Amino acid sequence: MLDWQDIQIFLEVARSQRLTDAARRLGLDHSTLSRRTRRFEQRLNTQLFERSTHGYHLTEAGHQLLAHAEEMARHAFEAGESLTDKNHQVSGQIRLGVTEGFGTWVIAPLLSAFCARHPGVTLDLLALPRVVNLSRHEADLAITVERPASPGLVISRLCDYRLRLYGSRDYLARQGSPESLAALGEHRLIGYVDDLIFSEQLSYLEPLLDPAVVGHPGPHFSIRSTSVTTQHAAALHGAGLAVLPCFMAEPTPGLTPVLTEEVAITRQFWITSRQEQRRLARVRLLWDFLREALEANRALLMGEARELVLP
Repeated sequence: MLDWQDIQIFLEVARSQRLTDAARRLGLDHSTLSRRTRRFEQRLNTQLFERSTHGYHLTEAGHQLLAHAEEMARHAFEAGESLTDKNHQVSGQIRLGVTEGFGTWVIAPLLSAFCARHPGVTLDLLALPRVVNLSRHEADLAITVERPASPGLVISRLCDYRLRLYGSRDYLARQGSPESLAALGEHRLIGYVDDLIFSEQLSYLEPLLDPAVVGHPGPHFSIRSTSVTTQHAAALHGAGLAVLPCFMAEPTPGLTPVLTEEVAITRQFWITSRQEQRRLARVRLLWDFLREALEANRALLMGEARELVLP
């Protein structure tokens, strides 16, 4: 008979793919977790993981066990929630994953109102320059810049937002304001590191920098970063022009939009959750709260207002 603790350990290692990460989440030391994983394989007389310097990756047998283990974990979770009546209580922990800029500039301030209404809820806000992986149980809810394609998720379009090209007053005073897209070839730019962009939805500048328009060799990138917050700071301090979300740039004194007719990019945020998490009362409350709060802030998201409206 399988031991439930062994299944929990197997699941965490499979989701994390790194022994150190799994050990930290389980509250075990690295060597203990390694021994227990090998002992579990010995009991089954089956290798579940391929071990390498890049981490722990499931074998074919491991993938077969994973499907059963995920189902066991789901039933255990639902049983626990039902027996303790937590489904009907506005209390407990919610982990929300969101992109770094949106999480810092919009979601974190809005969540202060949610916490005031529901003091029994503890919120973990993962504001990261990457996509949070719900299938690995990194979060209960995720807000992403592109529609997730994974099966078994509840997905909804959350809101639209606009981006424009911004420069600092000091930079524009020194270098002048571009009058056309062709003039960008004479300016310094700030953008993402191309090969580290985590979503194609963030490739804003490439369509604007057609060599036939801006000429050769084209504009110079003074700073490139994986972090939109870093790009915002660099633009504010005069390093160049940057495409930034209006919800970050418009409230910032010292940043001025340029080429507003030519550069007005619209993107979407999507909200998603695993089906079993979406059924929890506290998760549903946060889901609905975010939809209402962001609808109330449509003007800020679209660059038509400069202040966040707290619900």
